[in-house]
Amino acid sequence: METANQHRRDFIKTAAIGSLTGLTLLSACNDNDDEEDQKVSPPEDLMQEHGLLNRVLLIYDHCKGLLIDKQGFPMEALLNSAGIIRTFVEDYHEKQEENYLFPRFQKANQLTDLVQTLLAQHKAGRTITDELMQLTKSQNLTDTEKQQLITLLNNFNRMYRPHEAREDTILFPAFRKIVSHHEYDALGEEFENNEHKLFGKNGFEGMVEKVAGIEKSLGIYELARFTPGT
Repeated sequence: METANQHRRDFIKTAAIGSLTGLTLLSACNDNDDEEDQKVSPPEDLMQEHGLLNRVLLIYDHCKGLLIDKQGFPMEALLNSAGIIRTFVEDYHEKQEENYLFPRFQKANQLTDLVQTLLAQHKAGRTITDELMQLTKSQNLTDTEKQQLITLLNNFNRMYRPHEAREDTILFPAFRKIVSHHEYDALGEEFENNEHKLFGKNGFEGMVEKVAGIEKSLGIYELARFTPGT
């Protein structure tokens, strides 16, 4: 009888240890899953930045409309927006694409025509931004300069909306297919490190706050104002 009881106690003890071990392993797996969920893939990172770009394009559209209607607005809003395009989009976001994505597509001989067009548009965009930043330094533009500004804003938006749409729907989805899983994950971490080196720990979030501040200064921050009928 004592032997049977001992066996039962040993069984319960073993089962308890097994349960605790299982819970520990499950907890560790869940922690790892949480870490994996928090990682941002290279395309996801770039697409988030396209969201910020789109908000600046909206600012450009709004300012262009005010110029056409001959309504005044703080020119520094446009200057600061162009500054964000220069520092965050052109000197960081596009450099990430040019240094990490485009060469891999060229090496794999995939989407090379698209890559060449995207590169040409990056160059054209920087030229437009140069001119925008030069013009918007003045608060007193002539009618000719205002017309030049309208043309620049129109050309920039007309190019960048299809530009980013092609990247989001063609280039970025294809990127996963031409790199290894390890390289894909490593690039995500490298993108994040580069962002923090250039813009501090707030990085992208800090830029979003700057864009929001410009939107508020122009009265276009509230999303509800874009709902038809409101």
